[in-house]
Amino acid sequence: MEFKDYYKVLGVAADADKPTIKNAYRKLARKYHPDVSSESNAEAQFKDVAEAYEVLKDAQKRAEYDELRRYGRHGKTFEPPPDWQPSSGFGDSSHATFSGDFSDFFESIFGGAQQRQQPHRGTERDFERRGRDIELDLPVFLEDTLSEESMPVAFEVTGPGANGQQTRRKKHLNVKIPAGVGEGERIRLKGQGAPGTGGGPAGDLYLRIRLVPHPLFDVEGHNLVITVPLAPWEAALGAKIEVPTLTGRIHLSIPANSQTGQRLRAKGKGLVGRSHKGDLFAVLKVVMPPASNDKIRQQWQQLAESASFDPRAEWSKR
Repeated sequence: MEFKDYYKVLGVAADADKPTIKNAYRKLARKYHPDVSSESNAEAQFKDVAEAYEVLKDAQKRAEYDELRRYGRHGKTFEPPPDWQPSSGFGDSSHATFSGDFSDFFESIFGGAQQRQQPHRGTERDFERRGRDIELDLPVFLEDTLSEESMPVAFEVTGPGANGQQTRRKKHLNVKIPAGVGEGERIRLKGQGAPGTGGGPAGDLYLRIRLVPHPLFDVEGHNLVITVPLAPWEAALGAKIEVPTLTGRIHLSIPANSQTGQRLRAKGKGLVGRSHKGDLFAVLKVVMPPASNDKIRQQWQQLAESASFDPRAEWSKR
Protein backbone atom coordinates (compact mmCIF):
# COMPACT_ATOMS: atom_id res chain seq x y z
CA MET A 1 0.00 0.00 0.00
CA GLU A 2 1.31 3.41 -1.00
CA PHE A 3 1.62 6.17 1.60
CA LYS A 4 -0.15 9.42 0.71
CA ASP A 5 1.22 12.72 1.96
CA TYR A 6 -1.98 14.76 2.04
CA TYR A 7 -0.10 17.99 2.63
CA LYS A 8 1.91 17.38 -0.53
CA VAL A 9 -1.25 16.53 -2.47
CA LEU A 10 -2.77 19.92 -1.60
CA GLY A 11 0.57 21.73 -1.88
CA VAL A 12 0.45 23.18 1.64
CA ALA A 13 2.82 23.14 4.61
CA ALA A 14 2.29 20.72 7.48
CA ASP A 15 1.38 23.63 9.78
CA ALA A 16 -1.08 25.22 7.33
CA ASP A 17 -4.21 26.68 8.91
CA LYS A 18 -7.78 25.82 7.89
CA PRO A 19 -8.30 28.75 5.48
CA THR A 20 -5.06 27.89 3.65
CA ILE A 21 -6.12 24.25 3.32
CA LYS A 22 -9.60 25.23 2.14
CA ASN A 23 -8.26 27.67 -0.47
CA ALA A 24 -5.79 25.08 -1.80
CA TYR A 25 -8.59 22.52 -2.09
CA ARG A 26 -10.88 24.97 -3.89
CA LYS A 27 -8.29 25.71 -6.56
CA LEU A 28 -7.28 22.09 -7.11
CA ALA A 29 -10.86 20.74 -7.06
CA ARG A 30 -11.81 23.01 -9.93
CA LYS A 31 -8.53 22.40 -11.76
CA TYR A 32 -8.93 18.61 -11.79
CA HIS A 33 -12.72 18.23 -11.89
CA PRO A 34 -13.26 15.63 -14.65
CA ASP A 35 -16.05 17.67 -16.25
CA VAL A 36 -13.76 20.59 -17.06
CA SER A 37 -10.16 19.40 -16.83
CA SER A 38 -8.13 18.52 -19.90
CA GLU A 39 -5.50 16.62 -17.88
CA SER A 40 -5.23 12.92 -18.72
CA ASN A 41 -5.31 11.86 -15.05
CA ALA A 42 -7.87 14.42 -13.88
CA GLU A 43 -10.23 11.93 -12.21
CA ALA A 44 -7.44 10.32 -10.16
CA GLN A 45 -6.05 13.74 -9.20
CA PHE A 46 -9.54 14.94 -8.22
CA LYS A 47 -10.03 11.93 -5.95
CA ASP A 48 -6.62 12.47 -4.30
CA VAL A 49 -7.39 16.13 -3.67
CA ALA A 50 -10.84 15.35 -2.22
CA GLU A 51 -9.38 12.62 -0.03
CA ALA A 52 -6.65 14.91 1.29
CA TYR A 53 -9.17 17.63 2.11
CA GLU A 54 -11.44 15.15 3.91
CA VAL A 55 -8.63 14.40 6.34
CA LEU A 56 -6.97 17.79 6.78
CA LYS A 57 -10.17 19.82 7.27
CA ASP A 58 -11.18 17.67 10.28
CA ALA A 59 -9.18 18.38 13.45
CA GLN A 60 -9.50 14.86 14.86
CA LYS A 61 -8.68 13.08 11.61
CA ARG A 62 -5.81 15.46 10.93
CA ALA A 63 -4.32 14.73 14.36
CA GLU A 64 -4.55 10.98 13.71
CA TYR A 65 -3.00 11.40 10.28
CA ASP A 66 -0.16 13.61 11.61
CA GLU A 67 0.71 10.86 14.07
CA LEU A 68 0.88 8.28 11.27
CA ARG A 69 2.74 10.60 8.92
CA ARG A 70 5.89 10.20 11.01
CA TYR A 71 6.13 6.61 9.79
CA GLY A 72 5.59 7.07 6.06
CA ARG A 73 6.94 8.86 3.00
CA HIS A 74 4.89 9.91 -0.03
CA GLY A 75 4.75 7.23 -2.73
CA LYS A 76 6.58 4.63 -0.64
CA THR A 77 5.21 1.30 0.51
CA PHE A 78 3.51 1.72 3.87
CA GLU A 79 1.82 -0.36 6.54
CA PRO A 80 0.24 1.14 9.68
CA PRO A 81 1.98 0.29 12.99
CA PRO A 82 0.81 -3.03 14.49
CA ASP A 83 -1.06 -1.28 17.33
CA TRP A 84 -2.89 1.17 15.04
CA GLN A 85 -6.66 1.19 15.47
CA PRO A 86 -8.68 2.74 12.60
CA SER A 87 -11.27 5.33 13.57
CA SER A 88 -14.95 4.91 12.80
CA GLY A 89 -14.77 6.67 9.43
CA PHE A 90 -16.51 9.77 8.14
CA GLY A 91 -20.12 8.72 7.92
CA ASP A 92 -22.04 11.66 6.47
CA SER A 93 -19.18 14.17 6.43
CA SER A 94 -19.31 16.79 3.70
CA HIS A 95 -16.99 16.05 0.84
CA ALA A 96 -17.03 16.40 -2.94
CA THR A 97 -15.65 13.25 -4.48
CA PHE A 98 -16.10 11.94 -7.99
CA SER A 99 -17.88 8.58 -8.16
CA GLY A 100 -15.75 5.82 -6.68
CA ASP A 101 -14.07 4.80 -3.43
CA PHE A 102 -11.31 6.46 -1.49
CA SER A 103 -7.91 4.77 -1.60
CA ASP A 104 -6.83 1.66 0.31
CA PHE A 105 -4.53 3.93 2.32
CA PHE A 106 -7.49 6.07 3.45
CA GLU A 107 -9.62 3.06 4.36
CA SER A 108 -6.77 1.35 6.23
CA ILE A 109 -6.45 4.44 8.45
CA PHE A 110 -10.03 5.59 8.89
CA GLY A 111 -12.03 2.54 7.95
CA GLY A 112 -14.51 4.55 5.83
CA ALA A 113 -15.58 3.75 2.29
CA GLN A 114 -17.21 6.40 0.17
CA GLN A 115 -19.47 4.26 -1.98
CA ARG A 116 -21.97 2.24 0.05
CA GLN A 117 -24.26 -0.50 -1.20
CA GLN A 118 -27.14 -1.27 1.16
CA PRO A 119 -29.01 -4.58 1.22
CA HIS A 120 -32.75 -4.61 0.78
CA ARG A 121 -34.70 -5.31 3.97
CA GLY A 122 -37.53 -7.14 2.26
CA THR A 123 -37.84 -10.73 1.12
CA GLU A 124 -35.25 -13.26 2.21
CA ARG A 125 -36.13 -15.85 -0.46
CA ASP A 126 -32.95 -17.01 -2.15
CA PHE A 127 -34.54 -17.48 -5.58
CA GLU A 128 -35.84 -13.90 -5.86
CA ARG A 129 -34.11 -10.95 -4.27
CA ARG A 130 -34.20 -7.23 -4.85
CA GLY A 131 -30.94 -5.62 -5.96
CA ARG A 132 -28.90 -3.50 -3.61
CA ASP A 133 -29.31 0.24 -3.37
CA ILE A 134 -26.28 2.31 -4.33
CA GLU A 135 -25.41 5.68 -2.87
CA LEU A 136 -22.94 7.99 -4.57
CA ASP A 137 -21.78 11.54 -4.05
CA LEU A 138 -22.49 13.79 -7.04
CA PRO A 139 -20.15 16.81 -7.27
CA VAL A 140 -22.03 19.82 -8.63
CA PHE A 141 -20.63 23.21 -9.56
CA LEU A 142 -22.63 26.17 -8.25
CA GLU A 143 -23.18 27.24 -11.86
CA ASP A 144 -24.76 23.84 -12.60
CA THR A 145 -27.50 24.44 -10.01
CA LEU A 146 -28.81 27.23 -12.27
CA SER A 147 -28.72 25.10 -15.43
CA GLU A 148 -31.56 23.00 -16.81
CA GLU A 149 -29.21 20.66 -18.67
CA SER A 150 -28.71 17.05 -17.56
CA MET A 151 -25.46 15.90 -16.00
CA PRO A 152 -23.67 12.66 -16.97
CA VAL A 153 -23.17 10.17 -14.14
CA ALA A 154 -21.02 7.03 -14.43
CA PHE A 155 -20.82 4.29 -11.78
CA GLU A 156 -20.33 0.55 -11.39
CA VAL A 157 -22.89 -2.03 -10.32
CA THR A 158 -22.39 -5.63 -9.29
CA GLY A 159 -24.89 -8.28 -10.33
CA PRO A 160 -25.36 -11.72 -11.88
CA GLY A 161 -24.00 -12.11 -15.40
CA ALA A 162 -25.09 -14.43 -18.19
CA ASN A 163 -23.28 -17.39 -16.59
CA GLY A 164 -24.74 -16.70 -13.15
CA GLN A 165 -21.47 -15.37 -11.76
CA GLN A 166 -21.28 -11.96 -10.08
CA THR A 167 -19.87 -9.38 -12.50
CA ARG A 168 -19.19 -5.65 -12.41
CA ARG A 169 -20.33 -3.37 -15.18
CA LYS A 170 -20.34 0.36 -15.71
CA LYS A 171 -23.58 2.31 -16.07
CA HIS A 172 -23.97 5.73 -17.66
CA LEU A 173 -26.93 8.00 -16.94
CA ASN A 174 -27.94 11.56 -17.72
CA VAL A 175 -29.43 13.12 -14.58
CA LYS A 176 -31.37 16.37 -14.33
CA ILE A 177 -30.61 18.23 -11.11
CA PRO A 178 -33.87 19.51 -9.55
CA ALA A 179 -34.01 23.24 -8.88
CA GLY A 180 -33.46 24.14 -5.25
CA VAL A 181 -31.36 21.17 -4.15
CA GLY A 182 -28.67 21.97 -1.62
CA GLU A 183 -25.56 20.47 -0.05
CA GLY A 184 -26.14 16.96 1.27
CA GLU A 185 -29.61 16.47 -0.25
CA ARG A 186 -30.32 13.19 -2.06
CA ILE A 187 -31.83 12.43 -5.44
CA ARG A 188 -33.46 9.01 -5.83
CA LEU A 189 -33.39 7.23 -9.19
CA LYS A 190 -35.71 4.26 -8.88
CA GLY A 191 -34.48 0.99 -10.36
CA GLN A 192 -31.03 2.32 -11.29
CA GLY A 193 -29.15 0.46 -8.56
CA ALA A 194 -27.73 -3.06 -8.64
CA PRO A 195 -29.78 -5.68 -10.55
CA GLY A 196 -31.86 -8.16 -8.60
CA THR A 197 -31.42 -11.94 -8.60
CA GLY A 198 -33.92 -14.60 -9.60
CA GLY A 199 -36.11 -12.08 -11.38
CA GLY A 200 -36.15 -9.65 -8.44
CA PRO A 201 -36.35 -5.89 -9.10
CA ALA A 202 -33.27 -3.69 -9.29
CA GLY A 203 -32.30 -1.51 -6.37
CA ASP A 204 -32.33 2.26 -6.41
CA LEU A 205 -29.57 4.79 -6.99
CA TYR A 206 -29.23 7.64 -4.50
CA LEU A 207 -27.17 10.66 -5.51
CA ARG A 208 -26.06 12.86 -2.65
CA ILE A 209 -25.43 16.45 -3.77
CA ARG A 210 -21.95 17.78 -2.95
CA LEU A 211 -21.43 21.40 -3.99
CA VAL A 212 -17.90 21.87 -5.34
CA PRO A 213 -16.24 24.81 -3.54
CA HIS A 214 -16.17 27.94 -5.68
CA PRO A 215 -13.05 30.15 -5.83
CA LEU A 216 -15.11 33.29 -5.17
CA PHE A 217 -18.34 32.37 -3.40
CA ASP A 218 -19.16 30.75 -0.06
CA VAL A 219 -22.58 29.15 0.40
CA GLU A 220 -24.97 29.92 3.27
CA GLY A 221 -28.15 27.97 2.59
CA HIS A 222 -29.32 29.38 -0.75
CA ASN A 223 -27.42 32.63 -0.24
CA LEU A 224 -23.96 33.32 -1.64
CA VAL A 225 -21.24 35.32 0.08
CA ILE A 226 -18.37 37.03 -1.74
CA THR A 227 -15.49 39.02 -0.24
CA VAL A 228 -15.10 42.35 -2.06
CA PRO A 229 -11.64 44.00 -1.80
CA LEU A 230 -11.72 47.81 -1.65
CA ALA A 231 -9.02 50.45 -1.86
CA PRO A 232 -8.99 52.80 1.18
CA TRP A 233 -10.24 55.73 -0.93
CA GLU A 234 -13.14 53.64 -2.29
CA ALA A 235 -14.20 52.81 1.25
CA ALA A 236 -13.77 56.42 2.42
CA LEU A 237 -15.33 58.26 -0.51
CA GLY A 238 -17.75 55.66 -1.83
CA ALA A 239 -17.60 54.06 -5.27
CA LYS A 240 -19.53 52.11 -7.88
CA ILE A 241 -17.81 48.81 -8.70
CA GLU A 242 -18.49 45.64 -10.67
CA VAL A 243 -19.06 42.44 -8.69
CA PRO A 244 -19.23 38.94 -10.23
CA THR A 245 -22.27 36.71 -9.76
CA LEU A 246 -23.06 33.23 -11.09
CA THR A 247 -24.92 34.78 -14.02
CA GLY A 248 -22.66 37.71 -14.86
CA ARG A 249 -21.40 40.96 -13.35
CA ILE A 250 -23.54 43.54 -11.55
CA HIS A 251 -22.85 47.12 -10.45
CA LEU A 252 -22.67 47.63 -6.69
CA SER A 253 -22.71 51.01 -4.97
CA ILE A 254 -20.25 51.28 -2.07
CA PRO A 255 -21.41 53.83 0.52
CA ALA A 256 -18.94 56.44 1.74
CA ASN A 257 -17.23 55.65 5.06
CA SER A 258 -17.62 51.89 4.54
CA GLN A 259 -15.78 49.56 6.89
CA THR A 260 -14.21 46.11 6.60
CA GLY A 261 -16.79 43.43 7.43
CA GLN A 262 -19.77 45.49 6.28
CA ARG A 263 -22.24 43.40 4.24
CA LEU A 264 -24.15 44.65 1.21
CA ARG A 265 -27.02 42.64 -0.26
CA ALA A 266 -27.82 42.00 -3.92
CA LYS A 267 -31.31 40.53 -3.87
CA GLY A 268 -32.01 37.43 -5.96
CA LYS A 269 -28.39 36.87 -7.02
CA GLY A 270 -27.87 33.70 -4.98
CA LEU A 271 -28.80 30.06 -5.62
CA VAL A 272 -32.21 28.87 -6.79
CA GLY A 273 -34.46 27.76 -3.93
CA ARG A 274 -37.68 25.78 -4.06
CA SER A 275 -39.81 28.82 -3.24
CA HIS A 276 -37.51 31.76 -3.99
CA LYS A 277 -34.02 32.71 -5.09
CA GLY A 278 -31.32 33.35 -2.53
CA ASP A 279 -29.36 36.59 -2.26
CA LEU A 280 -25.72 37.56 -2.78
CA PHE A 281 -24.00 39.19 0.18
CA ALA A 282 -20.90 41.27 -0.54
CA VAL A 283 -18.58 41.43 2.49
CA LEU A 284 -16.34 44.48 2.23
CA LYS A 285 -12.61 44.21 2.93
CA VAL A 286 -10.38 47.28 2.85
CA VAL A 287 -7.02 46.39 1.30
CA MET A 288 -4.00 48.64 1.84
CA PRO A 289 -1.83 49.46 -1.18
CA PRO A 290 1.94 49.11 -0.66
CA ALA A 291 3.87 52.27 0.21
CA SER A 292 6.28 51.53 -2.61
CA ASN A 293 8.06 54.90 -2.90
CA ASP A 294 8.82 58.07 -0.94
CA LYS A 295 6.06 60.10 -2.60
CA ILE A 296 3.36 57.64 -1.55
CA ARG A 297 4.76 57.45 1.99
CA GLN A 298 4.70 61.26 2.21
CA GLN A 299 1.06 61.32 1.14
CA TRP A 300 0.17 58.79 3.82
CA GLN A 301 2.06 60.89 6.35
CA GLN A 302 0.15 64.03 5.32
CA LEU A 303 -3.13 62.14 5.67
CA ALA A 304 -2.12 60.88 9.12
CA GLU A 305 -1.36 64.43 10.27
CA SER A 306 -4.48 66.04 8.82
CA ALA A 307 -7.06 63.37 9.64
CA SER A 308 -6.52 63.36 13.44
CA PHE A 309 -7.99 59.87 13.53
CA ASP A 310 -7.39 57.38 16.34
CA PRO A 311 -8.70 53.90 15.40
CA ARG A 312 -8.18 52.74 19.01
CA ALA A 313 -10.01 55.59 20.73
CA GLU A 314 -12.52 53.15 22.23
CA TRP A 315 -9.75 51.50 24.24
CA SER A 316 -9.31 54.62 26.38
CA LYS A 317 -12.93 54.31 27.56
CA ARG A 318 -12.39 50.90 29.13
